[in-house]
Amino acid sequence: MLMTNIETIPGKNIMTCHGVVSGSTVRAKHVGRDIMAGLKNIVGGELKGYTELLNESRDSAIERMQSQAKQMGANAIVNVRFSTSSVAAGAAEIYVYGTAVTVG
Repeated sequence: MLMTNIETIPGKNIMTCHGVVSGSTVRAKHVGRDIMAGLKNIVGGELKGYTELLNESRDSAIERMQSQAKQMGANAIVNVRFSTSSVAAGAAEIYVYGTAVTVG
């Protein structure tokens, strides 16, 4: 599945526009990660546990969006955008959306 954050795919022609597709996931923080993050805040540095959590969440949301696009008969997604939001104490949503298209 081709994906781009611009409105076209260079070198390809959009043949059919299938509509908006999206994927999301809501993940909660792990108590162990919170403890390590608290310690890391004291000394500074990357919160690797949270980085891993966000990477896994992003990949899951993308897979869901791609699955929806495939069900519509698309072979590409253009104008892809990401959004995040806090949905509850200790839980966040990653949301990805774009336009499913068929390119040739």
